[in-house]
Amino acid sequence: MAQIRLENISKKFGRQTALADLNLDIADGEFFVLLGPTGAGKTTTLRLIAGLDAPNAGTISINGENVNEHSAAERDVALVFQYYSLYPHYTVRENLEFPLRSKVRRLTEQDISESVARAAKTLRIEHLLERKTDKLSGGEMQRVSIGRAIVREPRVFLMDEPLSNLDAKLREVLRAELKDLQMKLGATFLYVTHDQVEAMSMGDKIGVLCDGRLVQVGSSQDIYSRPRDTFVATFVGSPAMNLFDATLGNGKAVVIPGSLEIPTDGEALGQLRDRAGKVRIGVRSEDILIDSSGPLEGTVHAVENHGVEKIVTLRVQDLLLRATVPARTVLELDSSIRFSFNDKKLHCFDSESGRNLVYGD
Repeated sequence: MAQIRLENISKKFGRQTALADLNLDIADGEFFVLLGPTGAGKTTTLRLIAGLDAPNAGTISINGENVNEHSAAERDVALVFQYYSLYPHYTVRENLEFPLRSKVRRLTEQDISESVARAAKTLRIEHLLERKTDKLSGGEMQRVSIGRAIVREPRVFLMDEPLSNLDAKLREVLRAELKDLQMKLGATFLYVTHDQVEAMSMGDKIGVLCDGRLVQVGSSQDIYSRPRDTFVATFVGSPAMNLFDATLGNGKAVVIPGSLEIPTDGEALGQLRDRAGKVRIGVRSEDILIDSSGPLEGTVHAVENHGVEKIVTLRVQDLLLRATVPARTVLELDSSIRFSFNDKKLHCFDSESGRNLVYGD
């Protein structure tokens, strides 16, 4: 397959900077997910790699070869979009055959038939081959779109939010199928999404993009457990990480004097015991522990039942914290409850830059 490298890539549209000095390495055979909110520059990155747009500065390499001057066809990449790029009055078979009938390929009818059969079997759409694509469901159409990419046997698969138009249950099914497909093919996938669940469940590696800049790259566990800054901390994870202002000093982080004070002698915050000043403390919802002997007290403000778990909103004066507890936990609204923090999992961020002072580089 192929390794992809972007070096110091910048792209502007008029006065708008879409990407700024972007550096990215995607290993051969890797499922790399580019995650970020709308407008972060994800699709622009994809289009630059595909050769649909040209960078204002920087180098794009595929397998060590500079492809800046190569056309989209010469780069040998396949694109799958969120909108199904199919010919509606063709059958599924004709749609799958279409990219193979290029004069450049010069394939025999037997070669074409075998390639289509392999792709259809891989995607489990053999029973749809003679059906017109305008008669297919959304999930079936997206499978055919992916099939059109597979039959070409490209060096790289580029996918731009291909599941975003599908319902939640079908997205869940196709997430697993796409990951399985990538492993079977051993192919290099670059998958663009704003959906953190897709990113966390599918990616070998995740790159978090914000305002045209790559904020952090790592495994899903790295991104979740060791966010580099407050943007990553709040963008990745559901519920979002609890963040609140505090003042460091005298061996503790004071959030609400007398009501919410966190000792800095724990495993995570221990390295900050000699630091003083304003910071932001972060804690994941699962690291707030409902504990009858806990040192902290709050009021049950709200309870959301999610089936296997509950999300409880605790109120400490004007501060609201969200905690994840087992579904069997019995809680009454407006009741007092004691809790503690897992001191091994606390985060502390610079109040100005947002940089993680515990886990940041």
